[in-house]
Amino acid sequence: MKFKRIPAVFAAVAMIASMTACEGKSEKSGSEGKTESGDNANIETEASENEDSSNISGETIYWMSEYDINPSGSQGRSVALTLFEDVYGGKVEWIPTTREKRSDDLANRILSGDPVDMVPFTSDVIPDGISKEQYQPLDDYIDLNDELWSDVKGLADKMAYDGKHYVIPYGISNPSFLIYSRKMIKDEKLDDPYKLYESGKWDWDAFTDMMNKFVDNADGETRYGCAGQFSKPLVQSTGQGFVNFDGKTFSSNLDSPEIEKAELLVEEINQQDLFDYTWYTSFPDDGSVLFYAMSPWALAESNAKNPDEDIFIVPYPKMPNTDGYYTCADIDAKMLAANSDKGQAVAKYLECERIALLEDKYTEAAKKKALEKTKSPGGDELFITEEQYNAILAMTDPAEASLVYDFGYGMGSEMSAQLYDYSKRGAVNNLYDAIVSEYEGAPGSWDELRDEWKSVVEDAVKKYN
Repeated sequence: MKFKRIPAVFAAVAMIASMTACEGKSEKSGSEGKTESGDNANIETEASENEDSSNISGETIYWMSEYDINPSGSQGRSVALTLFEDVYGGKVEWIPTTREKRSDDLANRILSGDPVDMVPFTSDVIPDGISKEQYQPLDDYIDLNDELWSDVKGLADKMAYDGKHYVIPYGISNPSFLIYSRKMIKDEKLDDPYKLYESGKWDWDAFTDMMNKFVDNADGETRYGCAGQFSKPLVQSTGQGFVNFDGKTFSSNLDSPEIEKAELLVEEINQQDLFDYTWYTSFPDDGSVLFYAMSPWALAESNAKNPDEDIFIVPYPKMPNTDGYYTCADIDAKMLAANSDKGQAVAKYLECERIALLEDKYTEAAKKKALEKTKSPGGDELFITEEQYNAILAMTDPAEASLVYDFGYGMGSEMSAQLYDYSKRGAVNNLYDAIVSEYEGAPGSWDELRDEWKSVVEDAVKKYN
């Protein structure tokens, strides 16, 4: 297959879509009736310059999820779905489920022989879902050496299981970053974080030094260095997660000296009262916080609430004396269900997702839509700037971004449960953020936190090896 290469730009289409990041595809909360309409770009589609030997015309993919990718009628279809239906002749039929029931429903349909072909990628796929034989690899249907997949091949290889590619991402999205006010930075006579990032000088030392100066400059008012969901992306800025995987064997990474340094930094930020525990839905408009740690969903409202603050974003700082910056973001992928005989059609749909993210006419349409101003229920004018949009694209370009993926999230509820009870919460979630949480019983030091959950991680690793 030949593909006319276009510079890879990955459209952050649903800019205000999700609050869950970094361990898999963002979860669509809710259940039946939810529709994922993608970029809603109503533009003419046509086949790319591919020599395509597959013929999936007339085939229907049965898609099981808590959200639909095929809205009513033809209005609001994503570019990928439009290509799949109008150019290649395929169809997608939705099988409703809920996030909580999806794994059981998938197992029941596989066992009973009821049709199911494609399901969302989520963090419980590797290793739990694969070990339960709920999915099949895509190697027979997708050639990762084809230029179409060149930018994501490295990520797909990183997620290969026992030499097989069950997960072939078509992109990454929803990156974690730090939102800040360039006006505030200038007023405080601090260096612009993004300029430091561009020069390779944006590291933990610069980050903490800037927060301390901001707090020290307070003139009677209460100030904090940061707020939001900052601890997990900061830990992953080491380039590591809590569970490693070499393609065959899982291993605990809790004794990593790099992770320890990151966790001790989180502990220090907490002990020095640099972290604001208040939950904000946007960058605070009272000048009390220097950095707001969040992801794209919060950016438009941050602009609206701070119209004169010159809001911008910067990736997380790197470890001192290291070269690389690492990204905490979501993986965009869909799985081929076990026993499905529609592997070629599912592969074609995934190809359509890639084309939608690569070809100029589609990415330009997505960008135009993302830059449109909208109104919030409260009447605020929500928007993102072109400069912000381009910065997000750079963070989510799989050819450039070094994505961290923690395989511990795929090892059952003891590792991944997202609860507010510290004693029942998943080990991985607690290890990332319990130090800067207000969970009753949570320790305030990394040594205590690691020792409390170490056996849970080790037991999970043994279970899946």
